[in-house]
This record gives sequence, C-alpha cells and structure tokens, in this order.
Amino acid sequence: MRAILLRHLSSNHLPSNQQTSVRPSRDIKNYMHSCVLFLPLQDAVCTLNTLQTNACALEQVRRERGHPQLQLQAMRGFLERAGLVVEELDHLNIIHVTGTKGKGSTCAFTEQILRSYGFRTGFYSSPHLVQVRERIRINGKPIGKELFTKYFWQVYGRLYETKDTHGGSMPAYFRFLTILAFHIFLQEKVDLAVIEVGIGGAYDCTNIIRRPWVCGIASLGIDHTSILGDTIEKIAWQKGGIFKPGVPAFTVKQPDSPMMVLKERAKEIGCPLWVCPELEEYPADSGPLRLGLAGHHQRSNASLALQLSHSWLQRRCLPGSIPSPADESKGVSPAAGFQPSPIMAKGLEDTEWPGRTQTLKHGPVTYFLDGAHTTRSMLACVSWFSEVASQHERTTGGPVVRVLLFNATGERDSAAMLKLLVPCHFDFAVFCPNITEAIASCNADQQNFNVSVENMLTRCLDNQRSWRLLNGQEEKPGDQLLISRDVLPLVAAECCSKTLVFPCILSALQWLSQGRDSVLAHPDKRVIPVKPSVTAKAAPLRDATGIHVLVAGSLHLVGGVLKHLDPSFAS
Repeated sequence: MRAILLRHLSSNHLPSNQQTSVRPSRDIKNYMHSCVLFLPLQDAVCTLNTLQTNACALEQVRRERGHPQLQLQAMRGFLERAGLVVEELDHLNIIHVTGTKGKGSTCAFTEQILRSYGFRTGFYSSPHLVQVRERIRINGKPIGKELFTKYFWQVYGRLYETKDTHGGSMPAYFRFLTILAFHIFLQEKVDLAVIEVGIGGAYDCTNIIRRPWVCGIASLGIDHTSILGDTIEKIAWQKGGIFKPGVPAFTVKQPDSPMMVLKERAKEIGCPLWVCPELEEYPADSGPLRLGLAGHHQRSNASLALQLSHSWLQRRCLPGSIPSPADESKGVSPAAGFQPSPIMAKGLEDTEWPGRTQTLKHGPVTYFLDGAHTTRSMLACVSWFSEVASQHERTTGGPVVRVLLFNATGERDSAAMLKLLVPCHFDFAVFCPNITEAIASCNADQQNFNVSVENMLTRCLDNQRSWRLLNGQEEKPGDQLLISRDVLPLVAAECCSKTLVFPCILSALQWLSQGRDSVLAHPDKRVIPVKPSVTAKAAPLRDATGIHVLVAGSLHLVGGVLKHLDPSFAS
C-alpha cells in the first residue's frame, strides 16, 4: 500500500492543491490514509485487476483445488486481515441466493421488492457488464466512484500491509470483491444485503455467511463442471451447501434427481425447505402479475423472489417468526401462493436487470441482448427471442435481416449452444472476442488477464467453424483471421457470405449496423476499417427496413455491447 501511494505521489497523481512534501517517517501512514480520497478510480480498478493473475492467487487456486474446504478457511483469514469478523456479517440480514440459471434475476426481483418497501438495500452480484462498481449496489444503484475508490483503498491497504506476515498472500479477484462488498454494506448501514453466490455454493467464498435470514435456489443445470462436478446431482449437492440450520430455504421446481439431493442436504443440515408455486398460483386482485424482465423463464425467478422477500419481511416485522422445519416425513414442502401486496406487485413490475432478455431499439436497428451461456439458458433465450423478434417484425413494414452476434468463454459447449440457435434462421452470424475496442486504452473494468488474445480469437474461429457445419456449409481452405502486425486485428475473416469473425466488439457492431445506428455512428467513435469485400457482403444490411441483432453466449460480450450502445454505462 505504501509503495503504491508513494508511486502516485511521486508521479504527481494528486491534484495540485494536494501535492506536498511527505516525510517518509511517522507521518507517512496518516498521510496515506488521508490521500486515498484523491487516487483516481481507474488506479483502483487497475490495482484490482492485478489480483486476476497475482502469483499467490494462482497458487491458492492450485492448492485448494483438491481441498475445497480450504477456500472458506482462507476467506475467513482474509476477512479478518481486512478488519472484519464473520460475526459482523450477521448484522446484514442477508438473503443468500444460488442456482445455475436465474439467480441474478431472482436477486434483482428480490432487491427491488424490498427497496419498494423503503428498506435500504445492498446487492452483491457477478459478473459486471461494463464497470466493476455494478457488482456492489446500494439502493439499486452501483456504488459511486468516490465511495468505491475510498472503500477499495481501505480494504486493499489493510490486506497489503499484512501480506508479508502471511506469506505474501493477497485474495484473488472475486474474494477481494466479496470482502469489499461486505465492508461497504456494513459501512453504509444497509437494512439488508442480497448476496448472489459466485460459483456453486458450499465452497463459494460468499458462504462464510453464518446466519442468513433466508436462502434461495434458482433453476439448476450443468455449468462449471471442472469445479462443481459433471452431473446435475453433484451440482445440486454444491448448491445446497448454502443451507444453514434452522434458516428457511426456498427452491424453484427442479428435476427429480437434483430435488432429491436438495431434500437430503436440507435434512442433513437441519434446514426447512419449501418449493415455490407457479406464478399463476398467487392470487391477485388486479389481474396477472406483470414482470419488468421479459421471458417466460423469469416467472419462476419472480415466484422465488416473492417467497424470499415474504419470508424476510415476516422476520423483520414479526421478530421470532422463523418458520418451523418442514415435516421430515413429507420431505420438502410446497410453499403457499399468498396474495402479493401492491408493493410486491409493483416491485416485480419495476425490476430492471440489464443484459438479460433486454431489448434496445436504435432507429432501424433493434438489439436483443441476453447473457445466456449454458444450453438450458440458451433454450430460454431462443424462446424469448423467437417470440419478441417476431412481434417486432410484424410491425416493421418491410424486410428484416436477422444477425447473430455470439461469443462463449471458458469450458462452455459453444457448439451445443449454437445448435439451439440454428432454428432462429439468422441471415448473418458474427463472432468476436470479448474485447470492447481494438485499442490499448480500452476500459480497465473489462480487462481479463487470464485468457490471451490469441486464445480468444481462436475460440471465435472455432465457433464460426461450428456454425458453418451446423448449417451445412463446407469448410474452405485458408480461412483465417487476418491480423495486423502492429495493433490488434483491423480486418475481419471472410469465410463465407453468412459468417464473419471480427477482432473486437466495436468493429462487429459497426459492420452489422452499417452506419444506421446513430449511437455507433457518433463522431467520437473510432471507425474500424474493413476490407472492401467484407463491406460488400453487408449490402442486405444497408437495404433492409430493419436489422434485428441477437447478442448472446456471454454476459461479458453483452456488457461490451452495452458499453457502446448505452451511454448511461459510461457514467
């Protein structure tokens, strides 16, 4: 911490009215704590990014892979070094939510409902779309730049100052942000904190929570198999690890085998478990409940959110009214479909969660954004897109060109997801890595140092090859991404008339919109040049009455697109 701050001081990073001579003796520590307020946000984000590839953090991962229980032990140690103790988290009145698909949307519904009652809410989620501050929200808004910077250096400083006495260890990226979120929520005195699990549940670093007020499990599926296991039953066991003795828990309806695992976990831990009813089973005087998030799959998330918020409110307003454990002879119990209050109904309708079944219309170009990145979530995405795009096309008044903008990361089965997208009948399929712009000064919030550019581009070419095979198109010899030697690639690969690979998100968006999106055509946007032959392929895009673009496969891709399309994400 001292070295970082001294480097900033010597580099004239402070405003002129704050520059001063600093005695490197007893005054330095006090001065360091006073000057963190003047360090730029980007310096905090860049320092945070070092925890992605920190050698000690990578060693932690290797050491703990075979002993996952060590993860929570290490997390407690980091928490204490940051000046917190696990017992303090009890004061956050936490709602803890896990699942494979829909846990973020469930959290968003829940937070909005309870905020609508007038409670001061904290909300911790991942990943972020554009700016890392989105992960930590107070009253529904990403924490402000000044507060993020202040609290970041408070926590980072405490950890940095104690690292030498702990073998040089610093927490990895997600662990650090989890500690930071807890610190912020305590300092900002929230009435409750909605905490979304990162990966799994049992050994996720958020699971140092001892006494949440209520837990929830959204829809289960196959994902993160190298960490959680390669069967739905193994994954269910991990997710059920967030259950706590005597703490009410709710789950959406699950397939029989994972539901049996959740039932056994609940019995083993001593946790009452209820299954949420269908949304249609909630009586409502003013007609069917309306949701702020599109897609039929959001209905189960909304039902889970209603149960979580209702349980939380019961405890808040009727102290000591924790429900009795479910009758073990009956296993899990069906939760009652109570009548939602007008505040609850409005909360569901007012919920916003960018990048999930989101539609943005920019003149003749309409973007359909969904961060679906598993086969199950892609099925839901296809269902939503097919319905809503058809509705838009009926009112367009002329020919519409459909474009798929796709990328997938990590161990996910791209070919399986692309196969599900074939029936959508796209006129073009465009692939690009999760790189916002082909320039070195791209947003530090969206930098990922764990994957090389070469690997990202290779993945895009593999995705393009899969798409061609799925559509019965032959492989052409010599297909490749043409890369400029001095900067990130400036031209696209032209494998056939219907598929292209671009080097970054901006170049892909500029090509598929063909100057017809005023936001992308703004003079401030750097135009990425492409070969004339690539431009020629875009004639149908220039001639169509409307262009419909589905962006899917990765939340990071969706975030990069929103950075260019929605100016509010840049503030």
